Formats: sequence, C-alpha cells, structure tokens
Amino acid sequence: MKKQKIMEKGMEIVFMLCACMSILAVALICIFLFANGIPAMGKIGVGKFLLGKTWQAGNGLYGIFPMIIGSIYVTAGAILVGVPIGILSAVFLAKFCPAWLYKIMKPGVELMAGIPSVVYGFFGLMILVPWVRETFRYRYGGNGLSLFTAALLLGIMILPTIISISESAIRAVPDKYYQGALALGATHERSVFLTVVPAAKSGIMAGVVLGIGRAFGETMAVIMIAGNQAVIPENIFKGVRTLTANIVMEMGYAQDLHREALIATGVVLFVFILIINTLFSILKRKEVSA
Repeated sequence: MKKQKIMEKGMEIVFMLCACMSILAVALICIFLFANGIPAMGKIGVGKFLLGKTWQAGNGLYGIFPMIIGSIYVTAGAILVGVPIGILSAVFLAKFCPAWLYKIMKPGVELMAGIPSVVYGFFGLMILVPWVRETFRYRYGGNGLSLFTAALLLGIMILPTIISISESAIRAVPDKYYQGALALGATHERSVFLTVVPAAKSGIMAGVVLGIGRAFGETMAVIMIAGNQAVIPENIFKGVRTLTANIVMEMGYAQDLHREALIATGVVLFVFILIINTLFSILKRKEVSA
C-alpha cells in the first residue's frame, strides 16, 4: 500500500508538472507577442493599424483591415460548408451507419485529419481552383484563386475535427435518453435528432469551436488558393489575404517596424482565437446553469 501511494503521488507530481509546462508555454507565447506587437501598434497608431485599408510595407503603410475581413469571411464560409456536413456525418456514424460501412468510413475520417495542409492546398490548387474558374468565371469573373475556393477547401479541412469530436459526444449520451424517446412513441430519426443530439450539444459545440480555430489559423492551404490580394473583396469570387497568410508571406524578409507590424498581426490573430474560446466558455456556462 505504501508503494502504491508513493507511485500515485509521483504520477500526481508528473501530471502537475506537465500542466504547468503547458501553462508556461502559453504564457511565454503571450509575453512574446504582446511585448513585441503592442509597441508596433503604438508606433503605427492603433486606429491606422486595425482599420487601415492599405498594406504597403515599402511605403510605411500597415493597415490590416482587409486581412481581418478576409480571415472572417474565409472562416465564415468554412463554417457554412463544414459544420452542417460535419455534424450530420457524425450523427450518421454514431446512430445510422452499418457496421461494415463504419469500418471503412471511420479510418477515412481519421486519415483526413492526418493529411498535411500543403497536400490539401495542392488538391485545392489542382482540382478546386480550375473547377471554380471554369464554373463561375463568365458570370462573376476571377481566376479561381478566391475567397469562395478558400472557404470551400477549409470547410473540407475542418471536417475531421468536427466529425470525430461530435461523434464521441453523441456516443457519450446515455442510451436511456434514446430508449426513453422510443418508449414515448418517437421514431428512430426523431429520437436521435430531437433527444440524443441536443443532449450532446456541449460536445458538438466543442468540436465546432476547434474547427473554427483550425479554419481561422490555417495558413499554407490558404496561401496557395486564396489569391493573396490585400484588399477587401468585391464578391466571394475575388482574391483575399488572411492574417496568417500575411505573416507567413512577409516574415522572411521583414525588418524593423515591418517585422514588428507582422508580430502585431499575430497579436490580433491571437485575440480573435481568444474571443472565440471565451464565447464558447460563456455559452457552455449558460447551458450548465440552465
């Protein structure tokens, strides 16, 4: 018993150290970003930096408003594409999928999660971009490198995250919820969609939030297919540049204030992700209190 207690205490210390390391890593990232980014905002001017519509580093103009709009638009498009498909796919895998088909689909979803973003980017560049160009060019213009293409690809990329977490949440709902609905006369479909899925809402929302974070922070695939135009798009078939793409494209040669402005862009990106997670936490607390 004494040896077992020592082992338990030792593992408790190990887990605590791991948790502290995670917190320390996040704290160091925050310190680096804010220590280098906030002074740059002060030099440029917070209003000019956040609301300026022109990014020309050579002329000392650092307005990131088009990139903020681009990131929001691309993420919103990815949500419209990925969230409904992801949730419905998770419901199908958890409650409707035959056993033989599940053995094929589940590994396929897991494989999608492991595909590097640059491979998704090549897929978008070789398949989605030509399709968008040929389908919509004569009516809306553009060359296929657009907000629409980026949103479509990101919607595909966030599917594995949403499907996996949502499926786990649905399977975690006690079977008595489903059986009770059936006992009251509900059909299989109504029991699933009106009883089981609402009971798994918290876990499904967690998957959606993680998917949104993935879409908002994606870089390589977006660079390859979004067009990288630092302007507010006239329509969804025009090119955009996101915050992440702006950082990656210019950090390699940036110096002095230019480099600091890119770090400040990272601060804005960090704050957006923080806001998304905070809103999710607030929603979750309201569900628990209700």
